[in-house]
Amino acid sequence: MVGVEALIRWQHPEKGILHPDLFLPMIEGNQLSIRIGEWVIDTALAQIRSWKVSGIDTSVSVNISAFHLQKDDFVDRIIDILSKYPKGLSSYLEFEILETSAFRDLDQVSRIIHDCKNLGINFSLDDFGTGYSSLTYFKQLQVSTIKIDKSFVHDLLDSKVDREILQGIVKLSSVLNREVLAEGVESISQGGVLKQLGCKLAQGFGISKPMPAGHFQQWIKQWAMNPFLGNDR
Repeated sequence: MVGVEALIRWQHPEKGILHPDLFLPMIEGNQLSIRIGEWVIDTALAQIRSWKVSGIDTSVSVNISAFHLQKDDFVDRIIDILSKYPKGLSSYLEFEILETSAFRDLDQVSRIIHDCKNLGINFSLDDFGTGYSSLTYFKQLQVSTIKIDKSFVHDLLDSKVDREILQGIVKLSSVLNREVLAEGVESISQGGVLKQLGCKLAQGFGISKPMPAGHFQQWIKQWAMNPFLGNDR
């Protein structure tokens, strides 16, 4: 177990827990989305610090929208947030950007990523394979990890085409010195095939469904004793 991904939910007073698809599109592209994004980053750092005190060293990845990332003061705001935490904690933080994000200026985004990496923050390219500018992003953006979209993993056991696509992405990632991670892994069988193809990192319900941060410490103890926890169903 090498890391977790921060997933936002809204505890609505009347409707209960709401999935982000039900509220994030309503604030996309306005100032409130940036305030929420900064709150998520701050909360992730606080959680990393709390887990480290408990003896758990794990990275936390946070999704960053194109609108937020391209703000002129993005790096300065990140520096302000990091100033509240011990030096070096940033190395446990990762920002995820969608391959399908509409970046106005790739050169600007590349500079922002470079500046954040100088602060110790890593980047990953999420949902890889679903956009139209994959190779451009691959070449120009200094991301550390490529996250293969779950649509290529879902039929992995039955589709030769999907296996060949996955193998191609793994080989390309290796040539460009990028880690590669498969999303949407639901079974040990899928994990075994991915390992054969050279993909050593995975995430998905086969490992764990989303859980509150407060449950993580007990879960990781169980995981250490029995990886995959019988989820091959």
